Amino acid sequence: MRQLPAVNRFLDDPRIATFEGIVGREHVKRSIAQTLEDARRAPVNGGYSFEALSASIIDRLQAGAFESLVSVINATGILLHTNLGRAPLAAAALAAIDRIGASYSNVEYDLERGERGSRYGRAVSLLTSLTGAQSALVVNNCAAAVLLVLDTFAKGRDVIVARSQLIEIGGGFRLPDVLERSGARLVEIGATNKVYIEDYERALSAHTALLMRAHPSNYAITGFTHEPEPEELAELGRRTGVPVLEDLGSGAFCDLAQYGLAHERTVQEAIAGGIDLVTFSGDKLLGGPQAGIIAGSAPLIARMRANPLLRALRVDKLTLAALTETLRIWAAPERRNEIPLYAMLSVTIEALRARASAYVKAIGGAEICETTSYAGGGSLPQSALPSIGIALQPPGGATVAAAALRKNDRPVIARIEDGRLILDLRTIAPAEDRVAVAALKAL
Repeated sequence: MRQLPAVNRFLDDPRIATFEGIVGREHVKRSIAQTLEDARRAPVNGGYSFEALSASIIDRLQAGAFESLVSVINATGILLHTNLGRAPLAAAALAAIDRIGASYSNVEYDLERGERGSRYGRAVSLLTSLTGAQSALVVNNCAAAVLLVLDTFAKGRDVIVARSQLIEIGGGFRLPDVLERSGARLVEIGATNKVYIEDYERALSAHTALLMRAHPSNYAITGFTHEPEPEELAELGRRTGVPVLEDLGSGAFCDLAQYGLAHERTVQEAIAGGIDLVTFSGDKLLGGPQAGIIAGSAPLIARMRANPLLRALRVDKLTLAALTETLRIWAAPERRNEIPLYAMLSVTIEALRARASAYVKAIGGAEICETTSYAGGGSLPQSALPSIGIALQPPGGATVAAAALRKNDRPVIARIEDGRLILDLRTIAPAEDRVAVAALKAL
């Protein structure tokens, strides 16, 4: 027992010191102390040797690292992976977070007048310019945006929604439940596969607050189907004086067909088509931070600004900083590839294959494979992109190898297909190649 190594010896071990940047020095010291205390009570596997104790400490630290928020390498091929944080941010957005977060800021201060100012003014100015909307508002996510609209206009009143659009999003959250929690009454119309403008007209009453369209973000209904054009719904809203809400979800600001994907209805198309209020996410196809954005009619937005619920849903200075910088990139089309999502969409098969060749040269047993990437993230459920990946059949099997990659100092998240470990290079940033190669060689 007296021969147990000192704590400082473990702290000087580079393998253990690496974890200080992940979980903090105090957590590392506690893990060492706990391992030594366990050794005093019962021998660890391998006895009391420094190596055996170090291995036990590293296991404990890895378990702690999994409980922390860490940066990972996304090798799944899903560009907007909800479980991996959706859209990576542009360098300009990250710089804005660093700049604004490190000091005080004029988040709610008017520098010209020397008094309290608008939290949303800078982002709103860019949003109205980019979308053509009269006004806009930013809250903490898209579900919150829908909730704010419903709470403001439909509490105790009816919202008409087609049955085909009663969606469930990640985590089991369902549109009918959001409607119920807001105090609105859901009026379902049409059939699962077919709904007509006449169905909306027949459902109208003195209690109708909103006509609503919802984006089928994670599924598609095909075959014997029909839905009225959004412009038909907008015209019905104008004729009857009932506002029309469209939850686009994905937040497309450009035609994705230019990237080889299916055309996704854009925010600009919805606004130009006469939709009164459009809600969408900041961290999907917009490529920014998590946020919910509402764009549309100035009088309707003004009513939501006066809703006390807005304070509970507002975004902080860091989100506003990142969102504003992302919108500035959108305002200059030549800068679009600064947004990582669009850099990934733009990369050519030839460029991916060239990178894959470097992987194969460095890793024994690795092969180049043709694979498929997906937009993901509740955006384009059926849109796929051809891609290039690295395939391995590691000794011990792909499942064991995938688990080992997840335990890397910088975890690598791969996928398994037909018993092979696949790393899709489209979602691995070129700057991450060195780390990914080292992790694969370590297998």
